Amino acid sequence: MTHPVDVHVGRRIRHRRWMIGMTQQQLAERVGIKFQQIQKYETGANRVSASRLWDIATTLEVPVSFFFEGLEGQDAPAADKAPALPADILGDKEALDLIRSYYAIPENQRRRLFDLARVLSDVA
Repeated sequence: MTHPVDVHVGRRIRHRRWMIGMTQQQLAERVGIKFQQIQKYETGANRVSASRLWDIATTLEVPVSFFFEGLEGQDAPAADKAPALPADILGDKEALDLIRSYYAIPENQRRRLFDLARVLSDVA
């Protein structure tokens, strides 16, 4: 049975890999393992060792702590928070594609789009 922390770390690996547009094969080659092992890490089927997590963090250009972000507050009540989002919003390919597209827009236009989105969400 998979441990929730292993699943969380795996999702964060997948999230970061998608954010920078890297394939499982590319990550595996840079870390020196088979892509099937990356698949197992990303699903939480296999636990990532400390040294391997260090290699993955270095390759993905994030601190090791990145993979544990959001873990502590996972069960916190949402009373004072914004409307609930899906638990794995950053694991959703469509959401990540949207984020990549958003950051590809020039900054001044991106700011205007952001303001529009906030106005529309306040109306809903």
